[in-house]
Amino acid sequence: MHDRLQELTRKQWTITDPALRHADDEEQRRACYAVMRELRPHLGSQAEFLARIARAADESYRILGAWERGQVVALAGYRFQENLVYGRFLYVGDLVSATQARSRGWGERLLAALSAVAAEAGCARLVLDTGLGNALAQRFYFRQGLLSSAMRFGKAIGAAA
Repeated sequence: MHDRLQELTRKQWTITDPALRHADDEEQRRACYAVMRELRPHLGSQAEFLARIARAADESYRILGAWERGQVVALAGYRFQENLVYGRFLYVGDLVSATQARSRGWGERLLAALSAVAAEAGCARLVLDTGLGNALAQRFYFRQGLLSSAMRFGKAIGAAA
């Protein structure tokens, strides 16, 4: 299965929105750091961010960025997964717009593009998580046609890598 998911990651998907493109090289990924840090402030440095992306890429992780005047203004980090609950699905682990770019439709555009990628890849679903206390995100997801279908439980085990 790992090889099949890697194959999906390397594929060039049909992205019709000209402002959206994948951040596949180091320079493009560096351009994503400031926006990602708004969502993940625990990322201590750009080097740590790049190292985590490199490890996650081995598990089919990819970033789709929204670019405006040469700058990343929003992004979605996603990967393909497969389990017994959904079959093959596209999991959105990160979705964020820069503070100055919020309420300008970037999240909607990124989700629409990822929904098209999921369909093109033959996925059964698009799935994402959000914090229980993140009411603004939840309202946005409901407006985009995403419905809550589960609660995720977890606990910390040791230090984060």
